Amino acid sequence: MPTTRAQDRAAAQNTLKTRNASEDNQLAPEKLASKAKPASRAKPASKAKKPASQKKTAPHSKNQQHAIEVGEKRKAADEAKEEEPEEPSTKKAKTEADDENAAEQRHPAESMYQTGTIERGHIYFFYRPKVELKEAHSIDDVQRFYMLLVPRPPQFAADGPETTSKADDDEQELNLIQEGADAVPAEEPKGQSKKKFRLIVVGKKSLPDPEAKGGGQGNQVFWGSISTIGEDLKKLEEGLGESTYETKTRGTRHQGAARLAARGAYAIVNNEARTPSQRETHLGYHLSHPSGDQLGEVQEALGIHQASSFVLQVKNPLAPPTGPVQVGLPKNRRADYPEEILRGVFGKGGQRGRESYGLRFASCERRELLDYEGTELLFIAARSGEDGLEKSLGEGRGHALEEAEKNEGKSSIGQVLKELAMDDEKIPSDPLEGEWA
Repeated sequence: MPTTRAQDRAAAQNTLKTRNASEDNQLAPEKLASKAKPASRAKPASKAKKPASQKKTAPHSKNQQHAIEVGEKRKAADEAKEEEPEEPSTKKAKTEADDENAAEQRHPAESMYQTGTIERGHIYFFYRPKVELKEAHSIDDVQRFYMLLVPRPPQFAADGPETTSKADDDEQELNLIQEGADAVPAEEPKGQSKKKFRLIVVGKKSLPDPEAKGGGQGNQVFWGSISTIGEDLKKLEEGLGESTYETKTRGTRHQGAARLAARGAYAIVNNEARTPSQRETHLGYHLSHPSGDQLGEVQEALGIHQASSFVLQVKNPLAPPTGPVQVGLPKNRRADYPEEILRGVFGKGGQRGRESYGLRFASCERRELLDYEGTELLFIAARSGEDGLEKSLGEGRGHALEEAEKNEGKSSIGQVLKELAMDDEKIPSDPLEGEWA
């Protein structure tokens, strides 16, 4: 049958493909070629067609070559990074913990304002006659006036045995919700010389009178400072006792002992405030000794009322003295507050106030502010009398103190001295009857 030219070309192409396939089958991989031919004739074999595995690696384009080089560089960098020593896991964990718990590590004073009763306890007032005077006969004979604070837990927390039944727990829960119960201190142990105390020196030798006005027709303002914080009442007795000392100009000098002029209970209360500028701290007290009908010339001269209260402020130790008299302690005797309190309470560093040191005065936002010797206090007369005390402390606290101290007023003067582990011969208590001594 005659064929066309197209059929002839197709037949020729098939013949060529068959011949090429036959040649490929005759070419073996290098292993087989080395066995089949002598080594001297291996060179021509290298010119033969490459195996299929090598045949697939065709030359790359410029873009493909650049991608390969970049990939190789990244791979080398990753390998070098893997070879570098890792940061110790403990250090890494510490860093992460610092970041996550930064807020928890701040001092509580930075973010918390304690409201309600922040402290309660018993309060004692002493005065000391001037040097070389055996007795004081008026306020002019007084050299120092002291306020002693002895903190105590609340009465409801101290009642009952350590192990209580469910009925006792229910009764204690009722005590907790009684109005003003958080301001009433537990009974003072007798004859126990180890107690925490703060001794405050009142600047003008008397308390500000809530019923009198100051020079600017405002409430009277008096200074005070915490001179001693301790736990040994025997050392306190020595400090308040009589002493003899030598001077270069006047020779031997005699200092009489301090006298106990009043005793009662106190509470320090922070009000509820919407803004920091509205925060106020009130220190209120009610006397047990002397009773109302025994208050005399001594208590009147020292500004001691049966019940009274003050607005209490704490001075920033970084703030300079003010006024023409430059009232305040020297720098080396001021309270050494930690940085957290200076920033959190007073706003050092521009956080509060206009000055770099922050506020000049602040309310006693936390009772820890009173736990530093050299703390300077501002007493602003608020209210006197039992009704005034209740209005200042609020929520039944004034009435609760009144009731508690009327009961404690039945104790003898000897029992009062035993609370402080003091000897009547070393610390006279005659002024408790209203008379100078």
